[in-house]
Amino acid sequence: MATAQIYKDLKRDHDKQRDMLKQLADLTGASSERQSLFEAFRIELQGHAAAEEESLYATMLGDPELRDDARHSVSEHKEVDDLLGEMHDLDFGSDAWSEKFFHMRRRYEHHITEEEEEMFPAAAEELSDETEAKLAEIYEERKPLESAEAKANPPSSDERE
Repeated sequence: MATAQIYKDLKRDHDKQRDMLKQLADLTGASSERQSLFEAFRIELQGHAAAEEESLYATMLGDPELRDDARHSVSEHKEVDDLLGEMHDLDFGSDAWSEKFFHMRRRYEHHITEEEEEMFPAAAEELSDETEAKLAEIYEERKPLESAEAKANPPSSDERE
């Protein structure tokens, strides 16, 4: 069975985010390059997470077989978003920022691996091809809008709706 577009879209974003995390891990100090890449990562991740919640997770929450997975993933999005907010307020050259970064990276990489290996296959078994196609449309429409929203607001802010 072919992989539905929604899972391809999400996996493509995960691969981009993994690459950005690796690049961030290779940078040190409070350089403008580190700060700029962190901001690009934050916007990418927050746009992705919000669009994923509005498409795949919203549908999964309505399905009793998938509800627990969706709730778990939403809580992990919130945890990572909170960590991004904490990092945003720290000195980029500090040990505290580096420690927080490596904790956030570990948590987020665990999250996306869990999605790819467990949640996406479970959803693929439960959701129809038609539903998955519609979810891809929603995701592809929402991601740029959510990324613009993330860019306009600091992490973990109550400004986002």
